[in-house]
Amino acid sequence: MNVEYREEPCRSALNRVQGMGFAWSLNPYMGCVHRCTFCYVRAFEQRAERPADDRYGTSIRVKTNVAEVLRRELARPSWQREDVAIGAATDPYQPAEGRYRLTRACIEVLGDAATPIRLLTRGPMIVRDIDVLAAAALRAKVRIMFSIPTIDPEIWRRTEPGTAPPHQRLRALTQLVEAGIEVSVGMAPILPGISDKPELLADVVRAAREAGATGIWANLLYLRSGTKEHFLAALERDWPELLPDYEQRYARRAYLSSAETAPLRDHVRELARTHGIRDRRRFKLEPPEDPEQLQLGF
Repeated sequence: MNVEYREEPCRSALNRVQGMGFAWSLNPYMGCVHRCTFCYVRAFEQRAERPADDRYGTSIRVKTNVAEVLRRELARPSWQREDVAIGAATDPYQPAEGRYRLTRACIEVLGDAATPIRLLTRGPMIVRDIDVLAAAALRAKVRIMFSIPTIDPEIWRRTEPGTAPPHQRLRALTQLVEAGIEVSVGMAPILPGISDKPELLADVVRAAREAGATGIWANLLYLRSGTKEHFLAALERDWPELLPDYEQRYARRAYLSSAETAPLRDHVRELARTHGIRDRRRFKLEPPEDPEQLQLGF
């Protein structure tokens, strides 16, 4: 796949977020070469009249000045050091980061400003930034979440074609936890009839526990117009027998009902308790003690 990288400066770095568990989002890149079949960002791309089909992920915007803009925004007197989520719209550790290092630069800026960080990724490249993440964690809360919906190799290969294998993400998770950084696993999206089988769910929870995850959560597939058309086309190619069921389930809404989602979430919570993830915490990074004032003797 040929990918175009467009180096374009940005006017703003932070985006105000409504109705989420965080107040601000930050995306050093726009567009994602991971090209997951279920990616909810495709819906937003369609609304913005940008390609949401197979062309999505073939053109990546690189915000070359994002760290400088971010530093100016965090220096404003009005900044309240609210949580900033990195990776809400595009993976901050997709391959472009290997060259541009914009995510790393932004983490350094956030750390300097003592601003809490929430970072979501599927990219093991994050281990390269353990030093700046650990430094930031000395000044504010840093939470990392690895997205690992499944560890089944066939499901991963068909639904997350541009991502690193799940076992590589789990190895990276272990390295982060051993460095004292809080890391959880997001099992999302779970695909009805595909990755929601009890044994597959248990495999992910068990692997997350063995890797040292400090938390885990799960959610079922969300299909909004833009994402829906692309996902159903992929489903027809890979699991054609499931297409009628999906068309019926998602005919009138993007979310499945709580009657369908609640049992799965409860099951994953029970698996987490069984495998000891709920209370599993490694050592935390703590700020260094204030240096002792030397007394001069005469």
